[in-house]
Amino acid sequence: MFTGLVEETAPIVAVEPIGGGARLTLEASAVLDGTRAGDSIAVNGCCLTITSMEGKRLSFDLLAETLDKTNLGDQKPGSLVNLERALSAHDRLGGHFVQGHVDTASRILALEPRGQDHRLEVELPRRFARYVAYKGSIAINGISLTAAEVKEASVVIWLIPHTMEVTNLHRLKAGDRVNLEFDMLAKYLERLTDPSLKD
Repeated sequence: MFTGLVEETAPIVAVEPIGGGARLTLEASAVLDGTRAGDSIAVNGCCLTITSMEGKRLSFDLLAETLDKTNLGDQKPGSLVNLERALSAHDRLGGHFVQGHVDTASRILALEPRGQDHRLEVELPRRFARYVAYKGSIAINGISLTAAEVKEASVVIWLIPHTMEVTNLHRLKAGDRVNLEFDMLAKYLERLTDPSLKD
């Protein structure tokens, strides 16, 4: 479980194909404190297990499904990814509950400066639109954000300078793919109210 509050951005060192999956290696700093092999780290919002550590380098094995559902397969050496360690029992919950289970990777339609802020518009696939509500939470590349406007096929987010500075969003542009995770409460509510599952 995560909060969607990014602790640092880290450069990708390598993405090596292994069978149908891949091994992702990056170079971290802030998230190394208290971290060991086997721990979970959210990488661009995707919960991954550290398979090896060597100095500041962390490696993760990516399943074929992970490559299919997320933007991690798009990354190249030098790309920046957002990192967050798993939530501990004594941490403050400053964002919202993020599981690290990416629902889909969608394209940025617009990322434009508006005064000191930025307006981000991301494609919203029809099958997921019901999970997004005006002023509701959404995780984009693992960042806890608020939907400012929900359109028929997109969601609009307003970004403050701090968010642009401490995440990898400042590196992105229209056409790039970002990972989306929708509010788990909405997904559970849908499941609980599904008439096909009633006795």
